[in-house]
Amino acid sequence: MDALRVSLTVAVIATVIATVTALMAAMVLTRHADLKFRRLSETVVNLPLLLPEIVVAVAVLILFSQLGITNGLLKLSLAHSAFCTPFAFLPIRARLQGMSADFEEAAQDLYATPWTAFRRVTLPLIAPGVFAGAMLAFVISMDDFITSSLLNTGGTTTLPVYIFSLIKQGTTPELNAVSTLLILASLIIATVALSLSARAMRRG
Repeated sequence: MDALRVSLTVAVIATVIATVTALMAAMVLTRHADLKFRRLSETVVNLPLLLPEIVVAVAVLILFSQLGITNGLLKLSLAHSAFCTPFAFLPIRARLQGMSADFEEAAQDLYATPWTAFRRVTLPLIAPGVFAGAMLAFVISMDDFITSSLLNTGGTTTLPVYIFSLIKQGTTPELNAVSTLLILASLIIATVALSLSARAMRRG
């Protein structure tokens, strides 16, 4: 239960940070086609997808060591947020690309501020993409093993790392049950997220 609590805490924090970061990045890269260094910015956002996870995990571990960050929960949350961001970014950007900018322009023509136009018009229209991205980020964070294994410290062991430690002692019914529930929960969340994302793209 302690490992599950750590996994849920890290996953929720990483999901919030990754979704907000992905949303801001998608808004800028989609609505400003003439942005300088646009290609480079997209590459930076999607970099965790392009590199093997072990490379990202080692790089993050070295960075945290150089910065002197020792809090295990903070390290896990920041690392998970970094590699979950592209998973949230892709469905949000797809939804924004399928949405016409005329709605935002019409709201601003009616004297809505940029924030009001975003909150009242843009966000409700891209909500399925945002939800799908958030759920994908949550699933990726919950299921991660490599990064969590390298960065976990005493008291911050995540559920996948705990399950792996139990395997060394032999397979037990408890281990099988926990693993099955984790896989089923991940499959359900991922299926719902992908379905909403596909539906949103079809409507767009």
